[in-house]
Amino acid sequence: MARDTTALSRRDVLKTSGAAGVAGLAGLAGCTGGGGGGDSEYPALGNYPVEGDEVVFGFNVPQSGSYSQEGADELRGYNLAKEHLNNGGGWVDSWEDLSGDGVLGKTVASVEGDTATDPDTARQSATRMINRDNAIMITGGSSSATAIAMQKLCQEEKVQFMACLTHSNDTTGPECVRYSFREMFNAYMTGQALAPVLAEEYGEDLNFYQLYADYSWGQTQQDSMNQFFTEVGGWSQIESVPTPLGTSDYSSYLSDVPRDETDVLVLNHYGLDAANSLPQAIEAGLDQDMEIVVPLYNRLMAEAAAGSIDGIFGTADWSWQLEDSASQSFTEAFRSEYDKVPSYAARLAYTQALQYAAACERAETFYPPEVIRALEGYEYDNAGLGAETMRACDHQAQRDVLVVRGLPSSDQTESRLLEVVNQTSRDQLGYGCNEGPAAECELGEYGDE
Repeated sequence: MARDTTALSRRDVLKTSGAAGVAGLAGLAGCTGGGGGGDSEYPALGNYPVEGDEVVFGFNVPQSGSYSQEGADELRGYNLAKEHLNNGGGWVDSWEDLSGDGVLGKTVASVEGDTATDPDTARQSATRMINRDNAIMITGGSSSATAIAMQKLCQEEKVQFMACLTHSNDTTGPECVRYSFREMFNAYMTGQALAPVLAEEYGEDLNFYQLYADYSWGQTQQDSMNQFFTEVGGWSQIESVPTPLGTSDYSSYLSDVPRDETDVLVLNHYGLDAANSLPQAIEAGLDQDMEIVVPLYNRLMAEAAAGSIDGIFGTADWSWQLEDSASQSFTEAFRSEYDKVPSYAARLAYTQALQYAAACERAETFYPPEVIRALEGYEYDNAGLGAETMRACDHQAQRDVLVVRGLPSSDQTESRLLEVVNQTSRDQLGYGCNEGPAAECELGEYGDE
């Protein structure tokens, strides 16, 4: 909808009023109670204070483009989180920071956007959410390029970003920002988890050939595969070839793979791209001459390529098949609402919305710097993966990673296409704050310095 031109929003006033106006509005927020308990202590910043009876979350996901199926499941997770935050249910009933009666006394409302799996479009959509809809928090991303674009914007605007599906090392590496947090693991951790399993399964001193999606995620993904396959298994890379995001016909790239030299073909593709490249590789008969690996799986891709995934290894963020109480309660709530089991994209969305809300409750305010501090170094074990830490130095969750393998067609069901081969402990993953991607991370300012 168009911006209301009959009255200035509070954000418009802040942009034109200068320091004196900001001070006045901050004082007014204290009088009106905007934003929850203790808010009169803090000055206006970003879309804080929150006025009225509602607080707006912005759900910015790919509703079109290569990753649109992921976006649809993310929205299911986000909307379920909103329902539970307002009315109880799911994890809200077991997380001690959440009440099931909104957040800080305010009903959670939401706006939705379409990133179109494109960074510029994602930034434009997020900008509308911030300026037009006064969103206090933006969350989303099924492409690391879109997530990075959104978190840069949110740092500039001092509006918090809760990264959903983004796997590039860059997100919490050289592109990290103070105003963004990532629950999902990254490509570096995929290499750490996957390389030992493949070395044991296929042997050492092998030759591998890579195709990768030519954007932030694919670039860091293929780099991490090269690093850990070389270090752990003593494998040697023949070549690593970029492919455009959204490619539908991979035949020319696959025909260039040297069959007589290659022991393992690594397809660093995701979503519909992987659903195209993997079946085409099988159809070309490459699986008869070499092993094939898809380092990052998702259930929606597995559904689309179900006839081609038998025995194909990869990693996954989470699985509804995990038997811990948090995983099972989320699966039950999601299935009750949508009559299907959740993908890990849905879990990520659900988790990030709840983590933000819980941090606001712990901070007793929506004031961004205090919410950020409530998340930095936060320890939790209620999101389906056991003990986790949201690191303060790079805002990267330190958590377990699942290694999975595609099931034979005869063993597949509508809801079970992958088997969990190994849940690699976080104690065997990760890196110090001065190592790996974190060594390149400079978070920037809180905004209240």
